[in-house]
Amino acid sequence: MNILVCVKQVPGSSNVEGDPVTGVLKRDGVASKMNPYDLYGIELALDLVEAHGGTVETITMGPPQAKSVILESICMGAVRGTVLSDRKFAGADVLATAYTLSQGVRAAGNFDLIICGKQTTDGDTAQVGPQVAEKLGLPQVTYAEEILEVREGALVIKRRLEHGTEVVECPIPAVVTVNASAAECRPRN
Repeated sequence: MNILVCVKQVPGSSNVEGDPVTGVLKRDGVASKMNPYDLYGIELALDLVEAHGGTVETITMGPPQAKSVILESICMGAVRGTVLSDRKFAGADVLATAYTLSQGVRAAGNFDLIICGKQTTDGDTAQVGPQVAEKLGLPQVTYAEEILEVREGALVIKRRLEHGTEVVECPIPAVVTVNASAAECRPRN
């Protein structure tokens, strides 16, 4: 199973200011980290590859320093990563981000599964993953907690909803967004 995980570098603190004119977060001089929800996505991908074979790759969109989250994902077990970076991406909204990521996914190759964290801590929209799926014309499952079964051409996925869980079958290739209720992330150095 070949899996691509979308990751994002986010501010390491909630004490971040926005530019009063553009509304864009001021990231200069602010410590950054990998979006916590994306860590669960990488863990889910690594677990699937350990059980069924394949590879895990990562992709991010951001400034050149976003390379650090790609390197972190490689330290966790991804085999390679891609940074999509251009000054024109600065301040991108959800639609522009999803479009850019979908084009990066197309250029990166064919994947059985594309995983995104449920949302990012600096945007909290939970819309990038679903919009990437839409732009790629792929089925999607949101709020995934666990992949229960890998079948020929499909996944059986447990979703965590507000008032319980739901089990769904989804054909692959597909896009899945992962909750923080998924398996704990393996220790990192």
